[in-house]
Amino acid sequence: MNKLALVTGATSGIGRAFAERLAADGHDLVIVGRRQERLEEFAAVHPEVEVRTVAADLSTAEGIDAVAGICATEPLTLLVNNAGVAHYMPLAELPADKAAELVNVKVLAPTMLMRAAVVGMQERGEGTIVNVSGMIAFSGAAPRSQMPRRAVYGGSLAYLVAMSQILSAELAGTGVHVQVLCPGVVATEFHTRQGMDLSGVPRMTADEVVAASLRGLELGETVCAPGVEDVGLLDAAFQADLAAFGAQSPELAARYRAA
Repeated sequence: MNKLALVTGATSGIGRAFAERLAADGHDLVIVGRRQERLEEFAAVHPEVEVRTVAADLSTAEGIDAVAGICATEPLTLLVNNAGVAHYMPLAELPADKAAELVNVKVLAPTMLMRAAVVGMQERGEGTIVNVSGMIAFSGAAPRSQMPRRAVYGGSLAYLVAMSQILSAELAGTGVHVQVLCPGVVATEFHTRQGMDLSGVPRMTADEVVAASLRGLELGETVCAPGVEDVGLLDAAFQADLAAFGAQSPELAARYRAA
């Protein structure tokens, strides 16, 4: 029996590239997206594997519940949380409905799908979860002059990094592995749908991002940054986080004491 993978946001970009690569590797698939016609088109051109299409909007409770139900009941060997929306704008300019959509798709949905899938994966003693984040997750300290501010988007990606690292530690020794995938700018429809023309910006392909993710899993990486050559930079960032965490004291720091 073929291994079974579920991929969200599978109708284009990185999600589509994951689905293509996994089908080529012999995985049966559950592909999730908002556009039924694209899901059906993918299934039609991949008769070599079993492809189940699920049209669901992961910004809604109904969509999340439907896909979480599949994660909880199907013997998934791989869950790829890739669905996303951008809504690049400062918090004060971000409409409430778009803010909710972004948080639902990039924070709530991945959390609930992981929660649904991980129990069965632990019981079977194997499984992999890939959460697609982005390098903007590491940009919080950047000044406004360096890059546009997009607090909700960047914050949601940072959540996926921390969540994946902590979940990976929780699952150590269970046979279940977690990776957070952090590409930079990728040549997909993602930015075009936001009205952004990045055609003049050097970009990685979605296929390259997927190849990096799968190789990163072989290397045992929890954080996979396809465009970062010096992995020591990531290690240094995480060690600095741990140093700050470990340096806390129950006593008020001197700088906060009254003069």
